[in-house]
Amino acid sequence: MEGGGYGEGSAGPDGARQAGQAAATAAAAAAQQFFCHMFFRVDPKWRWMADLAKEESAKEAEVVLRASGVRLRTYSTLGLRDDADFLLWFAADTVDEIQGAAARLYRTVFGKYIAPSRTYLSRTRPSLYLRAGGGGGGEAAGRGAPPSFAAGNAPKKYAVVYPFTKSREWYLLSAEQRRDMMDEHIAVGQKYPGIVLNTTYAFGIHDEDFMLSFE
Repeated sequence: MEGGGYGEGSAGPDGARQAGQAAATAAAAAAQQFFCHMFFRVDPKWRWMADLAKEESAKEAEVVLRASGVRLRTYSTLGLRDDADFLLWFAADTVDEIQGAAARLYRTVFGKYIAPSRTYLSRTRPSLYLRAGGGGGGEAAGRGAPPSFAAGNAPKKYAVVYPFTKSREWYLLSAEQRRDMMDEHIAVGQKYPGIVLNTTYAFGIHDEDFMLSFE
């Protein structure tokens, strides 16, 4: 808000507060990023390749992905699941960048031996349960902060990823009831500060409502 008076379209202090919230929302929207969790299975034929050939192919894939400019984290699920051998966790400003990186990967030698088993697309955005003015009622500190990956923080060794869909009954509750329940939910999470949560939204762009990634 410019100047010391209340200009047209502003209704005193409430108008100033609303304008500030709108500016914060606009800034957050400008910084939104897309996440894509891509789980892959490796063709058993890959194991029959010579070790040197596998090493060179893996290096080629690494170089190609790094050159794509898309931020990336990798995790192994080998021996932990029967439907995936590894995870590529992408973060980018646009979906086109993620698709471009995936296309380049498929054109490598290694890319010919892998197939996606599950793919989850989501995006960052301000929390739906962020109270105006912040704080109070068990409000979690930093709830409006971007996910750890989007903020550029270093990755942790392990990650747990799961798609999350809320029931219809949840959306029949009042907004205040949902906020109170989320405050309680987040308060429990605060008891475990060593666990970092990356929450992104998939409603309207994928089958689930949210993607949760715990590090």
